[in-house]
Amino acid sequence: MITCTRASADLAEPLEATAPVARTWLLVEQPGPWGAKALTTSHMDPETGRALDRATAGTGVRAALIRRPGRHFDSHRPGRHRVIVAHTAPDSSWIRTAEVADPAELASLDFAAMAAGSDPGIGTPYAGPPIVAVCTNGKRDRCCAMYGRPLAAELASFGGLDVWEITHLGGHRFAPTMLVLPYGYVYGRMDSGHAKDVAEAVRGGRVVSAGCRGRSTWDRPGQAADLAVRALTGEDRAGAVTVGRTAEESPDRWSVDVAHDDGRAWRVTVVRRPCLPPRPESCGAALGTPARLEVIALEAVTGNHAPAR
Repeated sequence: MITCTRASADLAEPLEATAPVARTWLLVEQPGPWGAKALTTSHMDPETGRALDRATAGTGVRAALIRRPGRHFDSHRPGRHRVIVAHTAPDSSWIRTAEVADPAELASLDFAAMAAGSDPGIGTPYAGPPIVAVCTNGKRDRCCAMYGRPLAAELASFGGLDVWEITHLGGHRFAPTMLVLPYGYVYGRMDSGHAKDVAEAVRGGRVVSAGCRGRSTWDRPGQAADLAVRALTGEDRAGAVTVGRTAEESPDRWSVDVAHDDGRAWRVTVVRRPCLPPRPESCGAALGTPARLEVIALEAVTGNHAPAR
């Protein structure tokens, strides 16, 4: 049986604009096995998972579970859980970390304020190495475990990175998938060498565009526009490109405003089209035609005129 990852790669399915959307990430350490819906099917109290799900819904905060790479033994003894909160907006990216005895206390945080970039009122500023989270949840799709777990283990063996496994980054067919913080760029079809290069770029405040699915800060049209402007200009500084207004011109067409910190700006036209021929979006699923977002026009609107694309 051909895996969803193999089918997607063989068909050269584009990675751009497929990242999950989250202005702020709430990552909660939970050792042990994870189910397909990990917030409510893990060794964490399922009511706590439901409470976090309800509290973050519609706020711009995405909650996920994390654990260290390796064997996933959980003794069920009371212990403290590492918590990582990361805001990904270009002008105010930050990470705070904490430890809690009971993740249930996290449900009382002001998630709308966190999504807007406000101090979450928990933990301390993080000043460690780049945080890398690799999706390894085989209960959602076997490709995530088959490709993600070896990548997470190899990255952890390099040293100099804060490496975690994470429950879900979407896009099983792009496994192994990886999130880097604080900037929120998500990657697919990674190998260990390229993943390390991506993490080293984060250390220097830069973005590697190769293999990039998009910045979770932006909606999907914004992700496409951000990457298109970076490709046009060669800009790799994480904070240099900001996505502004996204206007829906029709159900499958958007106009996106993108600004550079040097004063240049562009209006980017993005359209949605089906990926053909049909392919499985996850292992064991029926064949489907997932949507892909494509940039069809990039117009300079102020400052120096960008060259034609």
